[in-house]
Amino acid sequence: MRRTLSVSLLLLALQVQASDWQHFNADAGGSKFSALTQITPNNVEDLEEAWRFSSGDLQKRSSKLLSRSAGQATPILLPEEAGGHLAYCTPFNEVIALDPGTGKVRWRYDAQTNPETKWAFKCRGVTLWRNDNIAAGQTCDWTLFQGTLDRRMIALDARTGAPCTHFGDNGAAYLYDRKDGQPEHTFSASPPVINNGVLVTGSSMTDFTQATMAIGEVVALDAHSGAVRWRFNPIPLDPNDPAASTWPPNPAKISGAANAWAPLSSDEALGLVYVPTSSPSPDYWGVLRPGDNRYANSLVALEADTGRVRWHFQFVHHDLWDYDVPSQPQLVNIERKGKTVPAVIQVTKQGWVFAFDRRNGESLFEIIEQPVPQPYLANEQASPTQPFPTAPPALIDQHLKPEDAWGFTFWDEGACEERIRNARSDGIYTPIGEDWTVVKPSTLGGGNWGGGAFWEARNTLYLNLNTAAMIARLADIDEARGRGNHAPRQGQVMVTPMEGTPYAIEMGVLDSPLGVPCIAPPWGKLVALDMSKGEVLWESALGSIHEMGPVPVPFEINWGTPNLGGPMATASGLIFIGATMDRRIRAYDADSGETLWSYALPVDAAATPMTYKYKGKQYVVINAAGHMMFGREIGDYLVAFALPD
Repeated sequence: MRRTLSVSLLLLALQVQASDWQHFNADAGGSKFSALTQITPNNVEDLEEAWRFSSGDLQKRSSKLLSRSAGQATPILLPEEAGGHLAYCTPFNEVIALDPGTGKVRWRYDAQTNPETKWAFKCRGVTLWRNDNIAAGQTCDWTLFQGTLDRRMIALDARTGAPCTHFGDNGAAYLYDRKDGQPEHTFSASPPVINNGVLVTGSSMTDFTQATMAIGEVVALDAHSGAVRWRFNPIPLDPNDPAASTWPPNPAKISGAANAWAPLSSDEALGLVYVPTSSPSPDYWGVLRPGDNRYANSLVALEADTGRVRWHFQFVHHDLWDYDVPSQPQLVNIERKGKTVPAVIQVTKQGWVFAFDRRNGESLFEIIEQPVPQPYLANEQASPTQPFPTAPPALIDQHLKPEDAWGFTFWDEGACEERIRNARSDGIYTPIGEDWTVVKPSTLGGGNWGGGAFWEARNTLYLNLNTAAMIARLADIDEARGRGNHAPRQGQVMVTPMEGTPYAIEMGVLDSPLGVPCIAPPWGKLVALDMSKGEVLWESALGSIHEMGPVPVPFEINWGTPNLGGPMATASGLIFIGATMDRRIRAYDADSGETLWSYALPVDAAATPMTYKYKGKQYVVINAAGHMMFGREIGDYLVAFALPD
């Protein structure tokens, strides 16, 4: 009993150290937990807007560029010795430092990327590092790093925003070989991680468009000089790599991607970096890449010094559904069977949450390889089985039958029932073919890049999920080219030719003629999980549909909405989250899931909130800038809340 109490106090102390939010997701392990307690369930309803900052993008960017942007950044709070600023990045790679109490600009730095070269603009955050090679108080002793749309790593003095001239080429290191040029369809969005002086970053890539793409390298730089330390290819090019046997020969000639677009995590004590990888190209047709395709769709633990694989686990064999590993691996301690396990939690699009001992990759709960539906397309060699965790349970329904159809009226429910009956709908991992196929969970998730928030003292994970189904088919590529629509708006269908294959992917939400999802609400939800027992504690609808219809209504209808962004937990017992398609930020009771506070933002907040204490006052801050995927209004705001004086 005494040992258990000591461990619990140690865990709380570790999370208290993270309360200043000096990392993208609170700490290097991405817990999204704060030990601050000034704002409580009893007074949260008194929260009011403390300040609002506009980056200026609405004035200086064209509507065309703004429509392809996503405000996903979460600010970090720099310690006083690093300037004491609140720092974040805009979708167009400006780094801005603000006064934490007023939101006034202290400095800003524009990376001068060329926006005309990209179809999507996003930056999720910046990374702070204390450079022990430089004496305290000197320029760049505290450094901010930002990865850019044009695949540079920028190093800035945290106090002033001036480039760190000792790093790379006058403050910018290139993440690719400049002789070959920037790989097409490749950019940086998530903040890098740092492990004992080694800076490690993944990459984002344009999905679906080509069979053969650049391989999604993970690149490690010397954090002081910017020199390349190592590169890791999630598609193994070395025939002696154990994973090479799960690919055809010369995989770089027939595939690509498998990149780590979600944030990485770092455990300096173990000397490991945890990398969540995505699907290989082409995303929805695997004939060119027979085999399991490891290390794609995996959690890979790499040695920070060398880039060698310490262990890995593949969540999807031979992915045909774009089931990327979408969120930062969370490095936490879990009480399990009377022991404290240094664990890594991984949220997936499939609606599962996996947990492993982060030292060796052993699963905390049993995982079973189960048979899954097989394809009918000629030459497609899908995996006969996929890994199913025994706990926690699937957090969304992974099957959809005609009798499950839902609608506002008998008429649209009947239309949904007919759509499902006329499609192939054999449950999760049903391969997409030339006939319409129900995809559930959808490629949006389940979980997505926002991931969860973990409260170690309670062994509890708080996680937001999407529940709606999609319907898709492989269309003749020549016929589909004239209908191409890679970035559809709400209610539209994505039609993307996969060049180098016979097909285009055609995909949209499975909805009724009224534009309503064909499944019963909620269409977005927030869930609390006991990660010690692998059990669901509560579920709550997340979001109101009152702005989603053709005519907005003046009151909330809390049936849940599609959502992108993540939650934040505080030790006072609150869960804060935006993410929804209704311009709201909400606070939930961590014990019950009851909504305690809601505030209307200027636009949707497709980002994770954060919190900090400044001059004795606790603030909650969220990026409200919208998201191109939902086709709603775009903004450029940071909004801060605090209790009245």
